[in-house]
This record gives sequence, C-alpha cells and structure tokens, in this order.
Amino acid sequence: MDASDRITITVCGDGGCGKSSITLRLVRSQWTSEYDPTIEDSYSVTRTVDGHPYYLMLTDTAGQEEYRGLWAASNLRSDAFLLVYDITSANSLDALDHFMEMIDMEEEGRIDNGKVPLVKIVAGNKCDLQATRVIKAQTGLEWARKRGCGFMETSARDMVNIEETFALLVRRVVEARRLAAGQGTAPQPYRTAALPPQTEKTNLPHSTDEEGGNAPRASFWSKLRCW
Repeated sequence: MDASDRITITVCGDGGCGKSSITLRLVRSQWTSEYDPTIEDSYSVTRTVDGHPYYLMLTDTAGQEEYRGLWAASNLRSDAFLLVYDITSANSLDALDHFMEMIDMEEEGRIDNGKVPLVKIVAGNKCDLQATRVIKAQTGLEWARKRGCGFMETSARDMVNIEETFALLVRRVVEARRLAAGQGTAPQPYRTAALPPQTEKTNLPHSTDEEGGNAPRASFWSKLRCW
C-alpha cells in the first residue's frame, strides 16, 4: 500500500482493562476471558473505511506499572493512540494520566516541528458489565474532552463499537493529515468526522444514561455515540 494508506496505532491503558481483547477482536475476531498480561505485541490488519482500504499497524502495549518503563520511543511515533480504561475500575481511568503525560509531550514536539498532529481516542471498555459499572459514561466523556480526546464505550466480549472505534481513529488520522497538508480548516475540538448514529438494533442494549444505569433507546448515550 501507499504510505498514505498506512496508519500506526498504539493501544495503551492499565493492566486488565481489555486492551488485548479489543485488539484481538479487531484483528482475529476472537475474545477470551483469560487474562494474560501483555508486555508488547504487534499486529496488522486491513480495513476499508469510507470505501478506501487502510493498512493498520497496531501495537498492544504493557499496562502493568512494572512494565510501563518499557514504552519505546517507537510507540510514541504512532499516528494515533487508543487509551483504554475499564468502566468497572476507577483506578483504570486514573492510570491513563501516566500515558497522557507521555503522549502530551510527544504532541507538543510535533506541533513545534510542524508535523501531523497525533490522534487520541479514549475507550471505556467492558460496557457489557452494567451491573458493576463504577465510571459513568458522562465521567469518561468529560475526562476525554478535558484532554482533547475523542470518546467511545466498547465491549470486546460483545463486539460493541470495536470496528466503529478503529474506523473513527482512521477518519481522524486521515483528516489530520489532510489539514496538515493545507487542504482544509481545522474543525472545533471533539467534532472530527464523527460516526453517524447507529440504528436502534445495533448495540443499544449497552447504552447508558448519565447515571450509568440502563436507559431507554432515546437516551443520552444513544444520541451521542462518540466524540
């Protein structure tokens, strides 16, 4: 493929939040309940977004604190970052601060050197576990907005918003490259190429209201699927 069709994505987050499950769902359509701590794994997959094929190179990074020092400079050179937390673990959202610090420093360097800005999306994973939810969708959204990130909720087990999240990453990278090449005007934050609303038959059993509970189909979450 042409270089413009290659997109590198680093998946990061706390240990056990489901980074590997999300990645393997995309690459192999697999899901396992067994937890095997990752040090670093690399995958590649081709996906067609808006009628155009893209070659995605994914790096699934270590989440455990003792392995975080292994983050290589190559990880920070990615086009996009998917920051994953577990909606049933408050600590997993706090852990994203560590990764955001490194990503923010990389972003500042790119802006100073006139390079293509990086793309960041936060994913609240395990949205199938509504009974044990401790992080409201609104809380995750606000955390992402404050840090200039897009936001989605996902479930690797039930295949909720997995393809959609990576499609959104691709769209935002493509737009960032286009804007960096001087082919457009930068949009307002959080409004970059959002996915169209999903139909009522798609994933709505996992929608949530601001309080984190089950909601009717015309709920906050079904109206605002991603940012």
